[in-house]
Amino acid sequence: MNVIVILCDTLRRDHVGAYTGGRPLNDCWSAEAPPWAVPTPNMDRLAARGTTFDNCWAGSSPCMPARRDLYTGRYEFLERGWGPLEEEDLDLPRQVSGPPNQSIQWTKANGYRVSYLISDHFHLWEQGSGNYHMGYTGFDFVRGCEADAYRTDPVAFPCPPGDQLGKNERHWRNVHFIRQSEGDYFCAQVFQRAAAWLEGNRGHEDFYLHLDIFDPHEPWDPPEDILKQFDPRGYAVPGVNAAAPYVPWREHLTEDQFNAYRARYAAKVVFLDRWLGRFLDVLDRLDLWRDTLVIFTTDHGTFNGDHGRIGKLQTHEHDAKAHIPFIAAHPTHGHGQRRSQLVQLVDIYPTVLAAVGRPTPQPPPGRLLHGVNLLPVIEHPAAHTRDFALCGQFGNSVSITDGEWILHQSPVAGNEPLFWHGYCLAKFLPYPLGPFADGRRPVIGYQSWPVPTWLSDKRSDPNELVNLAAREPDTLRRMQAALRAQLVRLEAPPEQIVRLGLEA
Repeated sequence: MNVIVILCDTLRRDHVGAYTGGRPLNDCWSAEAPPWAVPTPNMDRLAARGTTFDNCWAGSSPCMPARRDLYTGRYEFLERGWGPLEEEDLDLPRQVSGPPNQSIQWTKANGYRVSYLISDHFHLWEQGSGNYHMGYTGFDFVRGCEADAYRTDPVAFPCPPGDQLGKNERHWRNVHFIRQSEGDYFCAQVFQRAAAWLEGNRGHEDFYLHLDIFDPHEPWDPPEDILKQFDPRGYAVPGVNAAAPYVPWREHLTEDQFNAYRARYAAKVVFLDRWLGRFLDVLDRLDLWRDTLVIFTTDHGTFNGDHGRIGKLQTHEHDAKAHIPFIAAHPTHGHGQRRSQLVQLVDIYPTVLAAVGRPTPQPPPGRLLHGVNLLPVIEHPAAHTRDFALCGQFGNSVSITDGEWILHQSPVAGNEPLFWHGYCLAKFLPYPLGPFADGRRPVIGYQSWPVPTWLSDKRSDPNELVNLAAREPDTLRRMQAALRAQLVRLEAPPEQIVRLGLEA
């Protein structure tokens, strides 16, 4: 069958109607959420055609580490942070389409499939990660979003004062030249180009189309008419820029500013949903549902008041960041159903290969595949995936959940030993690296999040607001033992066990 993967960036699960039933956000699992409902009729429409996974967990964080999980079927955060694909990576597009730069006739004659990437996510191209597009049969890059180094014209253009000396100044300069109508917004362009690609390429059998959409990631600049659905002041809130700082919000923002940022985020989600609907209309018209698997998900969430914070990073991979939406619409199975099995972004790798009829490669020693093919789970409600899901950001705490309990294990004092595995340097998110030897570099003096080990019962505390580590010592030891066993089973670098204090 064909596969279409729609990967959004920074989409909170409580902003997707399939998970909230359209209720106000503060009536769902976080009382810290705003008191409005976020209508997503088209995400809901996709869920009605597909299978909604209630227990999907991101894996590696933030943006590009999550993508390397998806492209390789392996957790990146146990070995390194933000970076490009490396030579030994058996990346997904090459497994689908074969060696790059071949003719399409050669691709088909040798048992491979046509693949295509459409994205406005400029991180895919920037220094430190810029080779994720190379394995596809073809790709299309929508220029201008966020800090994309696109237009340089020395002209006056509207830009919030707080963005004038930051990376989002580039965004506003680009927007000044690009955006004349709603269809010129970046996610709208991605969906329109994807629709055009389907019109021209529907004849390929078992194609793989990957849409990597930056929304609802910052910059938060939705159409003002949508924004006013959540904040009648629109853009007339002093001190609010295109992106909120990643901080404990009460220490840096007024309540008006905080709520304005949350309104902008909600409006971005509504706008994304609007254009998703127009893309789904094309799938209807072309009758693609009968032979196409559509996967809709995100790389991670973000804090939206949870734990007193706004933005990403900062602390453990709590529910707001790591518990993500995942909907898979199969041609024949699982329509309108839900699954409670633990799934992760690494599962997209073997699932896409199985769906398009390509073999999952046999990894070399030390490159164990961590993902699970989800087609059996979509077909059979009782099929097993995994007993535990793991999440983390390189060099910080590591999280493990069985779906009922979640442990965020902090490193020992000093956060050592820690090694950056691979030959590429840390460029986008900096780490102090030592000299390269034996396939790795020591990470020198890197300090993790200054927060204690955290244990929560997700059945009674889904947003993980209460730390039970001291009150539940037996459960703490059980989850720590499970984390150690999982690190061994996944062939994680052995120093992770020492760094996390799990030797005993």
